[in-house]
Amino acid sequence: MLKYKGYQGKVEFDEEAGLFHGEVVDLRDVITFQGKSVDELVQAFRDSVDDYLDFCRQRNEEPDKAFSGRLMLRLPSDVHRRVYVSAQKEGKSLNEYITEKLILTD
Repeated sequence: MLKYKGYQGKVEFDEEAGLFHGEVVDLRDVITFQGKSVDELVQAFRDSVDDYLDFCRQRNEEPDKAFSGRLMLRLPSDVHRRVYVSAQKEGKSLNEYITEKLILTD
């Protein structure tokens, strides 16, 4: 996973084309990049992020940011209590317990 200025890029190798291609993840906007070598790929990723930020600045728009990891969730009090008790029984914090329950496998 590539990281630059708070953005993360996911990379795959296209064997048929003989190049790496990637996309910045966790955004509504689409930012892609590609390169034939690791150095070229990393530079293309950084250039794409910089271009995106410049584009947003020129349009006077706030750039999309990756998700913060914070989620406000309202539950009925009885559900909140049951989840809390279940977490305590497993010796986990409420955040740990809920995160484990929400993680989806590919």
